[in-house]
Amino acid sequence: MSDAQPCPSEAMLHAMAELWRLAAPGHDNLLAAPAFVRLREACRDDYPTAGKKGPTFALSTALRSLGLPCELRADAAHLASPVEAAAIGLDTAFRATHARRLHLAPLDLAEEIPPLAFGPARVARFNADELRALVDTTRLKRMFQGVDFDADRFSEFHWLVVEEEMALDKEPEARAVPVLFMDMRQDLGRIEPHKGRFPGALEDALFFFLLAPWESWSTMPEVDWRGFRVPWVYTVDNDIFVRPSSPPSADTLNWEDRVYDDGYGGTVEVERPLELRLSDEAKTEVAVWDQHRWAIVDQAKRTVLFETPIAHFLVRAFLAEGVDEFLAHITTIEAALGLQADYQKSFRVAPDRHKKMSPTRRMRGRVAGLLGDRGYADQYETLFNVRSAFLHGRTMAAISTSERVLARSLARQVVEALILATQAGPIASREDFLDDLLDKGAPMIQVVTGSSN
Repeated sequence: MSDAQPCPSEAMLHAMAELWRLAAPGHDNLLAAPAFVRLREACRDDYPTAGKKGPTFALSTALRSLGLPCELRADAAHLASPVEAAAIGLDTAFRATHARRLHLAPLDLAEEIPPLAFGPARVARFNADELRALVDTTRLKRMFQGVDFDADRFSEFHWLVVEEEMALDKEPEARAVPVLFMDMRQDLGRIEPHKGRFPGALEDALFFFLLAPWESWSTMPEVDWRGFRVPWVYTVDNDIFVRPSSPPSADTLNWEDRVYDDGYGGTVEVERPLELRLSDEAKTEVAVWDQHRWAIVDQAKRTVLFETPIAHFLVRAFLAEGVDEFLAHITTIEAALGLQADYQKSFRVAPDRHKKMSPTRRMRGRVAGLLGDRGYADQYETLFNVRSAFLHGRTMAAISTSERVLARSLARQVVEALILATQAGPIASREDFLDDLLDKGAPMIQVVTGSSN
């Protein structure tokens, strides 16, 4: 039995050597260059995953990522790689069965946060060299000559970095240009109701991090109850057949000028990230958002209590602005504790123990039952009335800071209480669980004067 490691074929090596000898600026049309055609055919013949015709756009992207000399400008010529190294890289890419994706989200406006690790995610500050390694700046410079990833400035921010492993179950060309392999008979204008703004793995990590009481830690809730903002996510895919995205600009984040005494009677003006100030407790209390807590939340999300889009709306509220943020928080509570049977009696399970209760009153009862105090039900009613005034066009005042923060706080506490409920034992039915909450909360919301709510 041979112990020889897989390696590029002679046909691949010869074709790549010819491409590497092309002088800049190379062939007028690289895809039509004879050496490129021979390389594509060699890939088609050597690798079962290469597709029936062999890769074209995917191969062009890979060659640029690997440092094809003729595609580099004179001031970037030093980024060219030896042809032998490039051939090994291309061979490895064809044989790969999985790729690694890194989702990098800057925590804009974040004050000092201790390093954290949970699930596939990390929260940390990275120095410039670490950031360059994460985004593979050599590859970026080959693909986007003259456009820089400003690692020095980005290193002044905290980052949420999420790693996921992706199975490579499609041929390179389909990964490079998915639109060419799309079923055009499908409804291209359809709305995926629970599709997030960011990649799912990143939003999962964001949901977990949002369970922290940021609104309690905020020292300036009238400015923002959040401890940070996530304006964008930059995804790095180590599959060289996939064209990387253009590097983001550090100017998209918030900066401020600060003036310091230089110690010699003069002043120094520097640019620093703008920060949202948090209480002193935040720096220590946030440390409990760790791997142990992640496991609890991850397990809870797999239960029937989270079969509704609770996480979707909590993250939407964080990412939204204005009234949309407020409405998303109210919707989070409704997704957590509402039932279709509240509005459609035909869905109710006999016996209906609270037949005469309105949908709003049922929600109030469940909030009280879950959180153990009527005061929370009253908070929900207050917020629900604000929400109804907006949706039904009634005259209303501006939503106050206290109402905005209350909506966030109540939504978070409801979600946290559901997570804790899953730790008490198996829950066979969401409907039964919510009915039990209503049994517990109904006596709490009884009023002396009577109410139609």
